[in-house]
Amino acid sequence: MSNTVPVSPYETCHGLVYFPRMIDKIRLHASGELGADYVPNLGKGFDVRCCSLLGVDYDELAKAVSSSKTDEQAWEWVLQNGKAPTEEQIEVWNGFMTRRGWNDDLVEILEKRKKEGGFESRADIRTMFDYIDADEGRAIR
Repeated sequence: MSNTVPVSPYETCHGLVYFPRMIDKIRLHASGELGADYVPNLGKGFDVRCCSLLGVDYDELAKAVSSSKTDEQAWEWVLQNGKAPTEEQIEVWNGFMTRRGWNDDLVEILEKRKKEGGFESRADIRTMFDYIDADEGRAIR
């Protein structure tokens, strides 16, 4: 396995944050390029929430996506096997996901991760998405 990191959780496909990251993690894992630290959480946490929104099973999605070439092909599979979220559902999803860790039930986990990663003095890391980007070497949005 390499240390390839997936795309930012802020990336979107059809307006939906996190979906491209989940798809990227699946593809990188299937090709043996995903960093080992990511593997234990595949299909858990944010992945499960995203699949629930889309009405698809993670394992089935992973099977379909591991052979797809683009996020658009993955999206088409979701439309055929699950459900497309409405504009309102996308707005709620994006607002919820981009703020995870900020004054909610993930505050303690975020603070723990920041400390483990040496980011405890970084006031600009206010959400889990911010932490992920910082931890993977991207600038905070």
